[in-house]
Amino acid sequence: MPELPEVETTVRGLARYLEGARIARVAVNRPDLRRPFPADLVQSLVGATITGLGRRAKYGLIHTDRARTMVFHLGMSGRWRIEPDTIEKHDHLVIETAAGHVLALNDARRFGSVDLVDSDKLDAWPAFAALGPEPLGDGLTPRHLQHAFAGRSAPVKGLLLDQRIVAGLGNIYVCEALHRAHVSPERAGGQVTRAGTERLVPAIRAVLEESIAAGGSTIRDYAQPNGELGYFAASWRVYGREGEACACGGTIGRAVQGGRSSFWCARCQK
Repeated sequence: MPELPEVETTVRGLARYLEGARIARVAVNRPDLRRPFPADLVQSLVGATITGLGRRAKYGLIHTDRARTMVFHLGMSGRWRIEPDTIEKHDHLVIETAAGHVLALNDARRFGSVDLVDSDKLDAWPAFAALGPEPLGDGLTPRHLQHAFAGRSAPVKGLLLDQRIVAGLGNIYVCEALHRAHVSPERAGGQVTRAGTERLVPAIRAVLEESIAAGGSTIRDYAQPNGELGYFAASWRVYGREGEACACGGTIGRAVQGGRSSFWCARCQK
């Protein structure tokens, strides 16, 4: 599943073509993805000017001058194709700008979604209402994590994946951040020290920023809007490296936590 860096990379790629553009044509080539396309999607978008793009957690945001925002989620395999030579079977939503740029939302598995939300009500939209702070924003602080972890017996790995605590973190980047912060994914949240949270915050930001700079991590079907693959997977320190040597000299292990694989080094993560 595309994670936060992949969504951020996608939004930045789309912005080059959509920022300030007027939408001339919208084609909906099937009735639904994970859920039906909004009934008024075409009517609301055609003729509108895109005033900005953004991201909340793992959702992309396309704002318009009609005070409505198109919110998209890439699901398991979704991606935007820019200036495709032909429209393919799984290009379920196609947008054409007045300048002639064509962008197609391609989603073979159809686990993604597209919604229209009143722009002034985005924070209260059900999918956003309970989200925690953005990991790259000012709201993520050691104090915030200390408060969220206090008295919790659940493993810190699962707590960091809880979108109510931090918005948008996924399995790969939590594994990588915990390794950089020298914190075991199995440690109870309430046992993470203040020093641990002070290491975790910059580690989370660093791993996300480095992944965004590399275009994300290519997992299965993910690619950037321009068709290029993400290359951060080459920089993974622990994820997917079970049995390999850690930089500290230890050996990277693997366990299943909450149905997801955790990778870490027992020697340098306590």
